[in-house]
Amino acid sequence: MLRRVMTVIAPLRPLRYAVANLATVVAPPYDVISAADRAELVARDPHNVARLILPDGEGDARYANAAALLAAWRAEGVLVRDETPSFYRYDQTFAPPGGGAKRRRRGLLALVRTAPYADRVVLPHERTLAGPKEDRLKLFRATRTNLSPGFMLYRDPARAIDAAIATGVPFAAFRTPDGVDHELARIADADAVRAIVDHMAKGSLLIADGHHRYETALRYAGETDAALAAAGTPAGPRAEHRFFMAFLCNGDDPDLVVFPTHRFVHSLAGFSFGEFVQRAASLFRVTPASADPASLVAELRDLGRSGTAFAAVAPGGRAVLLALRSDVDLAAHPTLGARPAVVRRTDVAVLHGGVLEHLLGISLEAQAAKTNLSYLQDPADGVRRLETGEGQVLFVMNATPVAQVREVAEAGEVMPQKSTYFYPKVLTGLAIHTLEPDREV
Repeated sequence: MLRRVMTVIAPLRPLRYAVANLATVVAPPYDVISAADRAELVARDPHNVARLILPDGEGDARYANAAALLAAWRAEGVLVRDETPSFYRYDQTFAPPGGGAKRRRRGLLALVRTAPYADRVVLPHERTLAGPKEDRLKLFRATRTNLSPGFMLYRDPARAIDAAIATGVPFAAFRTPDGVDHELARIADADAVRAIVDHMAKGSLLIADGHHRYETALRYAGETDAALAAAGTPAGPRAEHRFFMAFLCNGDDPDLVVFPTHRFVHSLAGFSFGEFVQRAASLFRVTPASADPASLVAELRDLGRSGTAFAAVAPGGRAVLLALRSDVDLAAHPTLGARPAVVRRTDVAVLHGGVLEHLLGISLEAQAAKTNLSYLQDPADGVRRLETGEGQVLFVMNATPVAQVREVAEAGEVMPQKSTYFYPKVLTGLAIHTLEPDREV
């Protein structure tokens, strides 16, 4: 029997902003920042981290610009080294999109030793694209830093390490313009640190967000090790470059909220909503529905409790609910039959394989390239875009439960891209992990 590779985490000794109000220098993850967003972030403060994660310049010169800017900020004392090894407890208090009582999501910033997926230490749940990974790798190489944390889930249904995490001593609190309150606390107590490290070693970590960043860190660690070995100067097992910075959150915490990501289809040749509905009846029970986003979301949530379901909306206020028929054998389906059973049980896989690919003819390659597909969080925005002629059909989804995400990942499988949306996003700029082979964690 093969021995399980243990999950190894460590406290941070990162670079941190030496500013009074972190709200002016932090930013969302790079992949959700538009050009307008970046301009607004930089206008808040010339030292905003958006200038590092989305640097100025053309082509590969951008990465050298980021490295030069980072070095200048360190020399100026804008970024300083925190030499006390600590986990950073990170609380985000927020109102869920669409309303509801405020929630607090609690986790901690930590370093995770990179390991290939085959080791089953870190588990993916979504496919990744080559383009974003190449971009991030060039930024890693130029800056020799891990600027943006990933987001990973650990298992702790008994809340065994809650008390250790609660020992954190707050040192920063601020509110971002989206109304989310953020608090950072330092966990440095030796017993608390040991309890957290020991607990994580018992299980695997599931990537919630940041697949591209993690895979980039793994590749960077590998090529750095190869270069050091070739030079005859191998690094130790706890060298910084072997570790990835991540926000670790209890996947069994009821305040962990997952929201759906809806699919907006456009630019299909000869698309007819009426014809689509007729063809969909071979797989789904089709019932008329209100195109009002709030009503539709509520109806879909109720329908989804009984099985796979989503909704389709077309211009002109036409909408239907689609519920998978009980007499359909997905294992015999032309496209879904090739997917593993654990994946076929997810709404997003049925939509992507059974509808987008099979009924609408959007190939897997076109889906990955987003040729006829875009993603959005607010169905009301999708309905508005339909009415302005930007698209042909909006698919409104239910959220994928965390337990289902973990079931797929633990089976060694992945779901289509954008299968989950964990809210709120984990900010970039709270800490910056350097990747120096001669520094150990």
